[in-house]
Amino acid sequence: MNEALRALDRQLLHPGTKGLALQQPLRQDAIAGLGLNVLDGGLSYPVAVLRQSTLDHNIAWMRAFVERADALLAPHGKTTMSPQLFQAQLDAGAWAITLATIPQLRVAHRFGVKRVLLANQPVAPADIESLAALLRDEPDFQAWVLVDSSAGAQRLNRIVQAIAPQRRLPVLIELGADAGRAGVRGAAAALELAREVHAATYLSLAGIEGYEGLWVGADRAADLQRVESLLAQMVEVTRACDAQGLFDSEEILISAGGSAYFDVVARAFAGLSDLSRPLRRVLRSGCYLTSDHGFYHGLQQEMRGRHDADFRHGLQPALEVWAMVQSRPEPGLALLTLGKRDASYDIDLPRPLCWHRPGEPAPRPMRDARIVKMNDQHAYLELPAEHPLQVGDLVANGISHPCTTFDKWPLMLLTDDHYRVVGAINTFF
Repeated sequence: MNEALRALDRQLLHPGTKGLALQQPLRQDAIAGLGLNVLDGGLSYPVAVLRQSTLDHNIAWMRAFVERADALLAPHGKTTMSPQLFQAQLDAGAWAITLATIPQLRVAHRFGVKRVLLANQPVAPADIESLAALLRDEPDFQAWVLVDSSAGAQRLNRIVQAIAPQRRLPVLIELGADAGRAGVRGAAAALELAREVHAATYLSLAGIEGYEGLWVGADRAADLQRVESLLAQMVEVTRACDAQGLFDSEEILISAGGSAYFDVVARAFAGLSDLSRPLRRVLRSGCYLTSDHGFYHGLQQEMRGRHDADFRHGLQPALEVWAMVQSRPEPGLALLTLGKRDASYDIDLPRPLCWHRPGEPAPRPMRDARIVKMNDQHAYLELPAEHPLQVGDLVANGISHPCTTFDKWPLMLLTDDHYRVVGAINTFF
């Protein structure tokens, strides 16, 4: 553990820290000794919590999956931007951490991450200079970046030459699809770009990359066809680059695999072999760590339908946001202390899971209720008029899309299965 990571435990949390009802400064590593429990009503609500046992389960499950798939895991760190969670993933065998931007990469480096896959093409000169400076000043730091155009390759080559001419920057050619996101379109264009990168003095062609997770529409059969088509094209381009001697590194990387189709990616990459040098199959799922109760929960149910018993006890939701009932102004409406500043709403609204009255034995399921709208700090909970929920009761909410919940919480509490607070993690967005 590096010093910056240890310093998080020693830092002072001050009154006003979201989720904690502090009246005086508190060292972060003292949280576990306070005897706090989410169910007691003694926190500041809303409060985002992660169940430690579920995190541990998801980490272990994914490790077993990638081992069976003969793949490596470089989880997407943008999901959590939490140094403690990065370290937990690395400790469990993650090969690298994936990031999306140079500032994210800098955060990971500050907290001891030594191997990074930047799943994006850096274009701002200041960002490329920042990366090149790390390559120059940190001999044990490794980074791979994406490129999808001649213009992008030329910018990278020019700036690396000026800042860090002693190291070549490993580059992955990014393949995309029509009407998709970034990525060169088509195998012929990808090969042409690969030749240019191979010829560049300060770049090193290290592999092929793509992102298949964009296709999650209503026509699931068509989505899978598009995913499989992109993956087949990636395999084709990898073989062609290898046959033409374009790869410059000792190993070849092929990488895809968000959190929607990592099983399909693993199957497609498993058939790629007999290359001129060792192959690293790198999956990049990030949301596997906490999963959710909405979008990814549904996608993982689809995965179970594609597989055998290995997926039956698969990834589980670890993240909940607990809120307090602030008002019951109408028989069929309760207002919760939960809003857009606290939980994701970009895909689905939060889902009430259970409710609890502090002092009673255990939470009870929340049936026939749904959040229908959120303001900045309020959630509108529709429920049966006869429901006993009252002001001061607690409601646990599942979320849909972890990425846009983590970014609302500089600090999240870790709990055991009885909601006793056992620690905390920090985020850096």
